[in-house]
Amino acid sequence: MNGYTCNICGQYHEGLPVSYGSSAPALVLSLPEKEQKRRVLLSSDQCEVRGKKLFGEKSYFVVGNIDIPIIGSPEFFRWTVWVSLSKDNYKKTSKLWNQIGREKEPSYFGWLSTSLPHSLYPETLNLRTNVCTQPIGVRPFVELEPTDHPLAIEQRNGISWKRVQEIAELVLHSK
Repeated sequence: MNGYTCNICGQYHEGLPVSYGSSAPALVLSLPEKEQKRRVLLSSDQCEVRGKKLFGEKSYFVVGNIDIPIIGSPEFFRWTVWVSLSKDNYKKTSKLWNQIGREKEPSYFGWLSTSLPHSLYPETLNLRTNVCTQPIGVRPFVELEPTDHPLAIEQRNGISWKRVQEIAELVLHSK
């Protein structure tokens, strides 16, 4: 699709974005900036958040992609999201980060830790996922548990170009 006329602003927009993402897990985004600086270690692909107490528990996150087929097209729509992992699975993921063949590793259970726009979906925080490691240089594939949540249904069944446009309109005009 080359472009579309937006139903919200009435303007014609070149191209139709097929990918959106979050800069950090919802937990990090909920912290005041001062707390983020003190407690968060964040890269483009991994995140660790220290508990409030000096030696408190940490939370561990990796970024991955929820790919949604676009019906009648070879393309996919993509949500780049954060998923929490257990300490053991996070450490294992980190250890294998640059290891050839890491994609043969079994998937890791995780909780979706990105809140997608409420204008598009009911709350997405804490949906159950499997994080499937991909070859070096490719972000993990995030597979949602097959529930009746609209995001899980879209991942299973695909979406239309009209839905991709609806997502673009709502994400790009969210404020």
